[in-house]
Amino acid sequence: MDGIADMGGTPGWGSLRPPRADEPVFEQRWQGRAFALALLSSRIACGGYNPDAFRHAMERLDRAAYLDDGYFGRWLNGAELMLTESATLAPGAIDARARNLRGEHVEEPPVPAPRPDYAPTAAPVGAGSLRSVDTAPAFTTGERVRTKDVPVPGHTRLPAYVRGHTGVVERVQPASVLPDTNAHFLGENPQHVYSVRFDSRELWGADAAPFALTVEMYESYLEKTS
Repeated sequence: MDGIADMGGTPGWGSLRPPRADEPVFEQRWQGRAFALALLSSRIACGGYNPDAFRHAMERLDRAAYLDDGYFGRWLNGAELMLTESATLAPGAIDARARNLRGEHVEEPPVPAPRPDYAPTAAPVGAGSLRSVDTAPAFTTGERVRTKDVPVPGHTRLPAYVRGHTGVVERVQPASVLPDTNAHFLGENPQHVYSVRFDSRELWGADAAPFALTVEMYESYLEKTS
């Protein structure tokens, strides 16, 4: 969906800082705990592993919740959203518990009634995200393709900055679960995946520094050029 999470290729974020060679996985202890809590919360809310639903939760956060609390704070905010939407926790329950742990005395909301309709098709068909499909790939290596330029109301892995642009298929990848449907518990809908190479000037205009950018594209994101 279009929102704060779709910031790839957009200006105004300043220069990138390459990671240090000795950079730890978690800079602070709480970050490792946040990582574990987010994974556990996602599995509880979804009734199993669904990274697409978790990504969709994070991309629906407001600007402050997505940016101001940092990377792992964002994970916690996304996990809390999934837990409240699935009625695992009541809205405000985490804030009330945190205040009580700080010595305040506030009433914590009761545990809500379960929502069995939240993740009706949670069980994955197979392990991981790779799948087999019966149809042949619609595009071939070396073929010029165009990404579809359509509004996306729900989750998608099609970045806004490549929509409506033309690239070249570099490689046909194994078929995979389609995030657009899996995030909404509408089925896995596996599709062929393509590594598509774009010229930077095709994406950002003639004044862009010349380089090639390769993006993984699901088959339904692409169309043939005329």
